Amino acid sequence: MLVKDFDFDLPEELIAQGPPVERSGARMLSLDRRSGAIRDGMFVDFPSMLNEGELLVLNNSRVIPARLFAHRSIQKGQQPPTAAIEVLLTEQLSEWEWLALVKPGRKVGVGEALSFFDATKPGIGVALQAEVTERRDFGERVLRFTPCEDFWSALERLGHVPLPPYIHRADARDDRDRYQTVYADRRGSVAAPTAGLHFTPEILAAIRARGVRIAFVTLHVGLGTFAPLRVETVEEIRLHAERYTLPAETAAHLNAAKREGRRVIAAGTTTVRTLEHCALSAGGAPLEAHSGTTDIFLSPGAQFHMVDAMLTNFHLPQSSLLMLVSAFAGRENVLAAYRHAVACRYRFFSYGDCMFVS
Repeated sequence: MLVKDFDFDLPEELIAQGPPVERSGARMLSLDRRSGAIRDGMFVDFPSMLNEGELLVLNNSRVIPARLFAHRSIQKGQQPPTAAIEVLLTEQLSEWEWLALVKPGRKVGVGEALSFFDATKPGIGVALQAEVTERRDFGERVLRFTPCEDFWSALERLGHVPLPPYIHRADARDDRDRYQTVYADRRGSVAAPTAGLHFTPEILAAIRARGVRIAFVTLHVGLGTFAPLRVETVEEIRLHAERYTLPAETAAHLNAAKREGRRVIAAGTTTVRTLEHCALSAGGAPLEAHSGTTDIFLSPGAQFHMVDAMLTNFHLPQSSLLMLVSAFAGRENVLAAYRHAVACRYRFFSYGDCMFVS
């Protein structure tokens, strides 16, 4: 199967450049994966589509302000040069080591020292320092930060929200809140689990009021989810590994739901990947609490052992996420739904509208 088999025409003006006025104000397309039937609606209708006893699973990973600007290290008392080096932290490897994308990468070699300046401090205000310790492909570098007492608070001050490249603007103050789910409490993602952006405390309360249980997993979203595919066939695709945690309470809820035949609904492809990875790893045995990494790639032909329905945003053409949804609902069904969404002017990608597949 070819990657280009998952292409579709998407007018650029349908790519959402900002969130809707109201967090829960998105449109929602419903797709019946068995019949291919499509229905237009609004996300505020989502609670009414769930039934008592069902289990909704959310990814509670929190986006960090991972986009930074550095300068080559300078002598004390000198002013920093005007040309900045863009650094996108993508994965924490150890307490002080990070994998990062660096631009312009060709100018930043192993042994290079980088300084990150804090404009809120008097003078030069070096807040963080790092050394490039390893060079990897596609602009990736390993950075070792100099140990300091307030790394995370410094990152909060200096860092920018890592908006995806198809949002053609700088991050704004509002993005600190809106490019984050209301239930995010486990920091580590460099991109939002975007299906979760639509939920509000009121929507979550309405879901619980229907007798639906809500449980959480953590998958820290990295480049593995959004990196462009550089191969021609689906069989060649290999994703970056991402860290996840399955808590004991969630494992118990999942085991009970599957044992009793109750539907499991996953909010977002990151949640789907986590649950299906855990199911495959368990090999049919009951799930147990654990943490690990997953590079699971779900494409047409894959079997789903845990997820019965999913909420998801609209994804990039020829992307691994579009292939995952196609694996769940069928390629022709999904591409027909996407053509309908384009014709009806749905908003696409991170800040866009959503689709409920059941």
